[in-house]
Amino acid sequence: MQSYCRSHLRTLEDEAVHILRELAAERERPCLLFSGGKDSTRITRIEQLGEDLDAAFAPMSVTIHLEDDLDVSRGDLLCRPNNQPLVSQDLDAMVCWMSDRPLLSRGRYAIKHTTRWGRAVVNDILYRLDVNTGHRDEVARELKLNDLGRIQLRTTTPVLYDPYRRNRTTGSFILVDETTNSTVAAGMLLAPE
Repeated sequence: MQSYCRSHLRTLEDEAVHILRELAAERERPCLLFSGGKDSTRITRIEQLGEDLDAAFAPMSVTIHLEDDLDVSRGDLLCRPNNQPLVSQDLDAMVCWMSDRPLLSRGRYAIKHTTRWGRAVVNDILYRLDVNTGHRDEVARELKLNDLGRIQLRTTTPVLYDPYRRNRTTGSFILVDETTNSTVAAGMLLAPE
C-alpha cells in the first residue's frame, strides 16, 4: 500500500482528524474528500514537524497522508462518510448588511466561504428583521446599512456547507462588492427547508 502525501495543508479549520485504525479495518473507505465531486480515501498518517500523530485538532498545522493519489487543494473538505456536508448552489442565509449602498434582489457579489471564492446573485430578499421587535418585514425589497435579513443566493459553483447552528466555520460566509472590493455582508447559512 503506497501512501501519498500532500504537505501544503496550513491549519485545520474545524473539528478533528483521527487515524481510526478500527474503522479502517471495518470499512473500505472511511474518509471522504469533497471537492467539485466526491472522492473517497483513507487517511494513513498524520504528521506534524516530522512526528507522527494519532489525531489533530483545529487550529493545528499538520501534514495528512492519504492512501490514494488525490489532488487535494485549499478549500477541499475531509469528512467522515456519516458526516457529509450539504452541497448546493442555492443557499438560504441570514445576513447583516454592512454597506451604505442597499442590498437589492438580483445584486451580484463575490462570495467567500471558508477559503474559497466564487460569485453569487441575490435571488430574493425574504424579509428584513426588526432587531427591536423581532418582527419580520416580508414586504421589504432592500436591506440598508446594519439591517439583518433573510435572503436566497445562487452561486456559480456548488458550496459545501453545514448550517451555521451546526458548524460556524462551514456555515458562514462574506459577500464582497467586486467594484469597490468592500465587504458588504456577513452571513450565516441556514438548513434547507
